[in-house]
Order: sequence, then structure tokens, then C-alpha cells
Amino acid sequence: MPLADQFVTHRVENQVPPLGDYDAFATDIALQQALEREGGGWARDALAAFGPVAGGEAMRLGVLANQHRPAFRPCDALGNRIDEVEFHPAYHRLMQLGIEHGVPNFSWCHEGTRGAHVARAALAYLHMQPEQGHNCPLTMTHACVPALRQQPSLAREWLPRILATRYDGRAVPAAAKAGNTIGMGMTEKQGGSDVRTNSTRATPVASPGPGEAYELVGHKFFFSAPMSDAFLVLAQAAGGLSCFLMPRLLPDGARNAIRIQRLKDKLGDWANASSEVEFTGAVAWLVGEEGRGVATILEMVALTRQDCLIGSAGIMRQALVQAIHHARGRHAFGRRLVEQTLMRNVLADLALESEAAMVLALRVARAIDAAPHDPMEAAFARVATAIGKYHVCKRCPPVVNEAQECLGGNGYIEDSILPRLYRQAPVNSIWEGSGNIQCLDVLRALRREPATREALMAELAGVAGENRRLDDEARWIERTLDATDTLEARARLLTERIALALEATQLIRAGQAQAADLFIATRLDGQHGQCFGTLPADAPFDALIGRAFPES
Repeated sequence: MPLADQFVTHRVENQVPPLGDYDAFATDIALQQALEREGGGWARDALAAFGPVAGGEAMRLGVLANQHRPAFRPCDALGNRIDEVEFHPAYHRLMQLGIEHGVPNFSWCHEGTRGAHVARAALAYLHMQPEQGHNCPLTMTHACVPALRQQPSLAREWLPRILATRYDGRAVPAAAKAGNTIGMGMTEKQGGSDVRTNSTRATPVASPGPGEAYELVGHKFFFSAPMSDAFLVLAQAAGGLSCFLMPRLLPDGARNAIRIQRLKDKLGDWANASSEVEFTGAVAWLVGEEGRGVATILEMVALTRQDCLIGSAGIMRQALVQAIHHARGRHAFGRRLVEQTLMRNVLADLALESEAAMVLALRVARAIDAAPHDPMEAAFARVATAIGKYHVCKRCPPVVNEAQECLGGNGYIEDSILPRLYRQAPVNSIWEGSGNIQCLDVLRALRREPATREALMAELAGVAGENRRLDDEARWIERTLDATDTLEARARLLTERIALALEATQLIRAGQAQAADLFIATRLDGQHGQCFGTLPADAPFDALIGRAFPES
């Protein structure tokens, strides 16, 4: 026997190869059906074209963009202040793919066509699965449009570039580019979500008023995507808290007085740069009236919250796909993991949770799509966005953690995508208002805007009689809303149960009666434990797993 053969201690076997390239749209039956059901079926070709990209090139780019994190370059070699952040080419390519396929612009480019926001939500859902960090500037670029439209002079100049399907990451004035990206800066050290405590001051350069130039002095504690071409920021003007558009570079090419103090060292979201900045006389243009900053930026916040919902659903979907792939390739005790009864219970439970999150996200997108011409849908979008953002974002971390367990130790090491998904999972529940902010917003809407309660109950009534337990839940929600003296203390419980009822409603609308009944029994009727994998023994495990990720 050759000497070398004497030291062969093992062979590599029963290890599951990485998933490899796959079509993220063609393998998602539930997404395809939701796209059609919510009115976006006409955009199927756009989704079909993007599916192999999201499950192929973007997956590989996501690895590189997170391995090579953004680097802050405060000065050039000669000591001149440049305040630039350097990204790996993989980040720029991800941005290019997202913009060219319509993640920030599809809904606006097809505005007026029924289902445009639904199709765009589906594109975002796909794009957020392989890598989530770079979607932050794409989300803000998408969401800024309603705010800018409130200032026609700025909209005429900026929107053609914001809506362009071109990406240009160079540090040149915005007008010199075919396409622009937008960031935002609202929160400060002392206030966080309480933006009315902002201390940044805005002084007119010449005349005050909408569309006029101001100089801003102050700071932002979280300033997202600092290499964007411009930012929507809040600052105190003479008339009160106001909204401004602040370019990174001035029209003459000079650097605006935005001083990056540091990049945040975040738990996750590594591909994206989040910064802390100071404004030392930075020039910005007033959007809307002085003192109307919160009202001006409100629609932008609603759309960014929608993307938190979509993004968390996307993370859950990617974790589920990875878990099912592993379970189909790994053997234990003489059978594949996917053939083991308890593992099938876990995977089926995760699949149920994932589909429920996605169908709610696309239903909210349909409401946003219809809002301009349907007051009832506008009211539903107003409250359902916050409900979905709260609940789905809260469910994301435990889903990812359970998927990690399906891979065992391999789900905990950086060779797999699961650790990155787990680091990313909490961000959407924190960004754009944490859980308490969302629940208080739900209460505020339901108390002050009667149409939101009417729209919410009408949505649940749309499937009345389909499931007795869901009908009971609708009645509980109405009774609880009437108990105004205890509402704030119960706001989280109420929001969670409304979210579950809405998810169940969408599963019924999807024609998934068996899945809907199972979801209601386990999520609303107590036939479930505190952990995933506690479905009843007679649950349709194989059907749920096969629907979630068909075996090739």
C-alpha cells in the first residue's frame, strides 16, 4: 500500500453541495400565483427574466459584497477632505442589476397601470433574497418620488434621473449622470424616531420658501447610503421642522459640506454603508412648505416601511430555500433528512410562515397601487403597511434561526449564507420605526382615521364564513378596538393578531384552503407550540414543502 494511502483518514461524503444557480422566480409557485392574483401578471416576463439573476449572479455577488465591506476614505493622499466611501465592484454590480431590472423604478415607470406596485414588490422580493444591504439605497430611491413631487421645480430636475434604469456610482454631480440614487437622513442622537426633537438648523441662503436653497448646520446619527447622489433630510427652519433635498456634490462639482464622522459598525447589513454625519453649512433645497417636513416625507416613510415588510419576507424565503435544499441532500439514520417526519414538520411549518408573509406583502402592494383612485384601498394601505411591517419583521429572525438548525453546524459557519441572513434578519424591525412605533402608529390610524378600521374589517369580512375560527378572530379584533382604555397596553398583541388574521385571509384568497385552515389552527387557535416544527401530525407536510421549493 502506498504510504500516502495509509494516512487517508476519511472521505468527504454526505455533505450537501451549495445550492448553485437556480431560478428564484420559476421555483416560487406561491409568488407566481400572488403576482397574478394581485394584478401584476402582465409583468410576468420581467419577473421571469430576473429570476435566474436573483438566484444566480446576484447570489455570488452578495458573497463578495459582504466579504469586502465599505471603507471610509475621509481624505485623499494630500490631506484634502473627500468624505468618500469605497465599495467593492460586487456592490456596484448589484446596484446596477437592481436598477436595470426595475427594483427602484418599475412602479413609477408603469404608473397608471394596474398592478405596477405589485410587480415592483415582486421584483424587490426576489432582489432582497441574495443580498439585502444594497437594497437600502434602492428602497430610498424608490420611496422618494412622492415627496419630491410635492416640489415641482425639484421634481422636474431630479425625477427623470431617479426613474432612469441606469446606475452610475461615480463621484460627480448628479446632473452629469444618467441615473441618480437617493438616501435619507432623519434621525439624530437625541431623538431617534422622535424627529420633532431634531436640532439641525436650516437658514435660507437668500429668500425662504419652497424650492429655495438653505444652509444646514447640525448632524444626523444615522445617515443611510452616504454615497447616494442626494438625500432627503429633516431640519428645523423658521417655520418648524422641514424637509430638504441635499445633494452630495453641488452643481459646480464642489463637495457639499457633509462631513462623515464614521461608518457604523453594524451587526449585519455589511454591504451597505450607514454613517454618522455633520452638516457644516451644507446646501439643500426646501421640499414643500416650512414646518411641513413630517407631512412631506410621510409617503416616503410608508414606502420604506413596505420594503421592510418585503425584505423580511425575502430573507425568510431564502432561508427556507436553503433549508429545503440541504434536507433533500443530507442523509441521516438511513434516510434523507427531508424524509424524516420531524424534519418534514419543521420545513412545512417554515414554508407556511414564509408564504403567509409574502402574500401579505403583495396584498399591501396592491393597496398602495390602488390608493390614488380608491379611498378604501388607501385606508387599508395606511394601516396594513404598519401591521405587516411589525409582524413579518418580528417573525424573520426565528425563521432564519430555525433554518440554520436544519443545516446543523454548517448553518452556523460563514461558508453558508445562513449566518449573513441571521445578521440581517433584525434590521427591518428596527429601521423606519421599531416595534412600538409601528404598533402606536396602528392605534393612531385606527383611532383618528375611521376609514382605516372600516377598510381593515372589510378585508376580513371578505372571507367571512370560510373559517369559523377566523370569523371569531374578526369579532375579537372589533371588541378589542372598542376597549379604548386598555388599547395602548395591548397594542402589540392587537397588532400581531390583526396581522395573523390578514395573513390567513390572504391564504384563503389564494385558494389554499388546506394551508389556510392549518395556519389558522396553529397561529390563531393554539394548536401550535412556541417553536417551529409543532404542526399537527396530520398536516400536509410534503405538499407544503413541494409547493415551497419544487424538487428538480
